[in-house]
Amino acid sequence: MAKILVLYYSRSGATAALARQICRGIETITDAEAILRTVAPVSADNERPVKPVPGDGPPYATHDDLRRADGLALGSPTRLGNMAAPLKYFIDGLGPLWFEGALVGKPAAVFSASQSMHGGNETTLLSMMLPLFHHGMLLLGVPYTETALNETRSGGTPYGATHVSGVAAAKGALSEHEAQIAKALGARLAEMAVKLRDRAGATLHE
Repeated sequence: MAKILVLYYSRSGATAALARQICRGIETITDAEAILRTVAPVSADNERPVKPVPGDGPPYATHDDLRRADGLALGSPTRLGNMAAPLKYFIDGLGPLWFEGALVGKPAAVFSASQSMHGGNETTLLSMMLPLFHHGMLLLGVPYTETALNETRSGGTPYGATHVSGVAAAKGALSEHEAQIAKALGARLAEMAVKLRDRAGATLHE
């Protein structure tokens, strides 16, 4: 099975909701498995999580989760057009994996959530792409052959799955199009991971 790590940080639940839809898309692909992980919160007062494991939700990600993964979906809410500090803090600690080249050649995708329509979703997606390029990953987006991308009036971009909550919306409530785009992104990521894994296996046996 190709293991796809879906790694995110979420405060209000919107980014977590996107992550779950991406997992559903991944698991529509034969020989693909979604692994859901989050990162610990950080503050100016501490560099390590107060609790070694979260009180609820998925476990905190480890470097070994990334080493074992055949693909990566990375998600964050917007913070003034950039990724949230807890996710950036985790990424900043991935130097050992960069030295190993552990992520080189693996496919990756990004996703984000904001409260307002022009709240920085696209720049947040781009901010998450930059370190993935440095790790040598292969970045995937959402092609316009995905019909929901042309029909959405909320979230959804060619750079990755997004959610726009609106000021009075229920926390984590995705629109139909947002959910469809997230599933499509997960499926595309899983398809590529399976193909690359199978190709690598075939090369080894030639």
